[in-house]
Amino acid sequence: MDNAMPDEVKDQIVDLLGCEREDIIEASGKTGFGVDKIIDAIIDNVPAPTGDPDAPLQALIFDSVYNNFRGIFAYFRILNGTIKKGDLVKFFATEKEYHADEVGVLQLKPEPKNELKAGDVGYIISGIKTSLEVKVGDTITHVEKPCDKAIEGFEDVKPMLFAGIYPVDADDYEDLRTSIEKLQLNDASLTFIPESSVALGFGFRCGFLGLLHMEIIQERLDREFDMDVITTVPNVSYVVNTKKGEIIEVHNPSGLPDITLIDYIKEPYISAQVISQAEYVGPVMKLCLDKRGVLKNQVYLTSNRVELSFELPLAEIVFDFYDKLKSISKGYASFDYYTSSFEKADLVRLDILLNGEMVDALSTLIHRGSAYDFGRRMCEKLKDLIPRQQFDIAIQAAIGAKIISRETVKAVRKDVTAKCYGGDITRKRKLLEKQKKGKKRMRQVGNVEVPQTAFLAVLKLD
Repeated sequence: MDNAMPDEVKDQIVDLLGCEREDIIEASGKTGFGVDKIIDAIIDNVPAPTGDPDAPLQALIFDSVYNNFRGIFAYFRILNGTIKKGDLVKFFATEKEYHADEVGVLQLKPEPKNELKAGDVGYIISGIKTSLEVKVGDTITHVEKPCDKAIEGFEDVKPMLFAGIYPVDADDYEDLRTSIEKLQLNDASLTFIPESSVALGFGFRCGFLGLLHMEIIQERLDREFDMDVITTVPNVSYVVNTKKGEIIEVHNPSGLPDITLIDYIKEPYISAQVISQAEYVGPVMKLCLDKRGVLKNQVYLTSNRVELSFELPLAEIVFDFYDKLKSISKGYASFDYYTSSFEKADLVRLDILLNGEMVDALSTLIHRGSAYDFGRRMCEKLKDLIPRQQFDIAIQAAIGAKIISRETVKAVRKDVTAKCYGGDITRKRKLLEKQKKGKKRMRQVGNVEVPQTAFLAVLKLD
């Protein structure tokens, strides 16, 4: 068997280590692969970690794992300073303080140490039980002698889509909270805060990275925790100024005051940057302009890479903007944004009615210019998703008291005249009238069960 090192491997080692090719050739001609020579070259060419052991502690968290008995293990690298067992430390992003119950290095298994210095990579155990208290990219420092600033580059995860998740049974509220907290242990991009709805009761307003992420979370809640939940239409927070001079913050459509009391509504706007290849500039610009965006700047970073700056309503991107952007750019476009201001907007609340009763989970705040088209498509989609009942189901989209669209799910009808082989027509009419009265009475007392797929239908109207 030929033990000579392949030429491509030699070239890679030369590029990585900066050593002479003749040394690699000489090393590879000896027994094995010249491991001793290669290790010597690594020691000579790879620089040692830099950092001041006497400076204030500055350690970067790069990962964390959960242990059922000891809590969360936070993995870190020390850039400056020294950490000892028993030290009182704090995390910059969460501003939480802990005692270092154990510190050590990572080998085949965690090996405890009394002290770690600048350049070391190790772990810390502080009995932390909540995953939100440990964030990748955060900085660890001492409480008594903290560093001046955190290590640059840390940012909280920015949700791209917001929606309410409510338990079908109100008694499952605490179980749902526990389930979502457990999902956060291995999915730091999931965020949630408690909220309430008149029709749905208590639930959570969750932030997701996109539609796929939202579906994955819902599927995991069902499979792993056996939770039956209702997902509302994605939305953002609005500021409503009433005619009495009051300022109300609205988090969901059901909290919107009566239209006669509203002076004007402000919606959040964002400053967005899209970086894409030059060949996708046209479709990206069209997408942003269709979402009521305004082009602010266009800069070519290279001959084939361009940065586009837009002002966009936040409500337009939480729906399906991110997914469409990835589709039209074949996955190449990157998207970043930050909230810039609140601007006046002509918004209306679009309600979905089933047999005259409003479905709170399907209501949404939408721009007036898009309301008619959105309501029509929503009714058409629900007509296909809601199963037929023993009575007609009227599906209506309404703005206030005005109905802007309607579809009807026809009733399942039994052929009551099948037993009439002939004779007087009045017999058939009598049977049909009896059936008609029964259908009318059934419609008054019957309830329409909306399947879970209908709540997700608004996300996939295109």
